[in-house]
Amino acid sequence: MSQQIRLDDYPFHHKTKTRWKDLDAFQHINNAVFLSYFEDARVGLFERWNLQPNGKSIIVASAKVNYYKQLIHPTDFIIGQKVSRLGNSSFDIQSTLFDLSENMISDATITCVCFDFDKQSKQPVYELIKNDYNK
Repeated sequence: MSQQIRLDDYPFHHKTKTRWKDLDAFQHINNAVFLSYFEDARVGLFERWNLQPNGKSIIVASAKVNYYKQLIHPTDFIIGQKVSRLGNSSFDIQSTLFDLSENMISDATITCVCFDFDKQSKQPVYELIKNDYNK
């Protein structure tokens, strides 16, 4: 967390809230649940990019999550997202979870691979994803 990251740094926002079931024995949101929050936010991008459960889609190849502050329940929060890297068939989604005061709670880099489930093969990065890299 060497530089100040702000919600305005992200073109895509997903607002949601914690759930009672997300609590762990320490009475804060369990670290594993953050991946579910980041996944929920990605669904909006899937819809934007016209991805389907068969044919043109993506698969997650890697997920790296950093935790900066505890997240307690109940809390409303916003996840900012952007395409932060393009490869030939892979790309990264940078996601940051902010509370409503825009304090950074956690961030993640998710590496995805464009994949055609009908052909069972990776594909070049789709144009709609490339377009979002330039935002």
